[in-house]
Amino acid sequence: MSKAGSGKMTDLGNNSPRRYFIDEDGRRVLIGLTFEETFEFERLDHQSSLHGTGHVLWDAGGRPGSQPAQRWLELYNKHDRAWLQWRENTRNARGRDLPFLN
Repeated sequence: MSKAGSGKMTDLGNNSPRRYFIDEDGRRVLIGLTFEETFEFERLDHQSSLHGTGHVLWDAGGRPGSQPAQRWLELYNKHDRAWLQWRENTRNARGRDLPFLN
């Protein structure tokens, strides 16, 4: 996570690339999530209980520290896997469409 802004993934000051698409109803949705999951993720991402100097997701034993943190992490992982797959698919599609130069 970037330390820009508040450190929240959905913070517009964050330098991360935007990972949203517009669904058929014109709503902004995170890649790999439904509209409802995106809404839930953003609500959790903005909860002060997950933030201090950044996300407080782990307890001293290395486990998610709370039920909201566990759910945030579950949604983030679902989104991140879909995002990585989308990037790979995009990269592969671009590679097929590029002319061969010698």
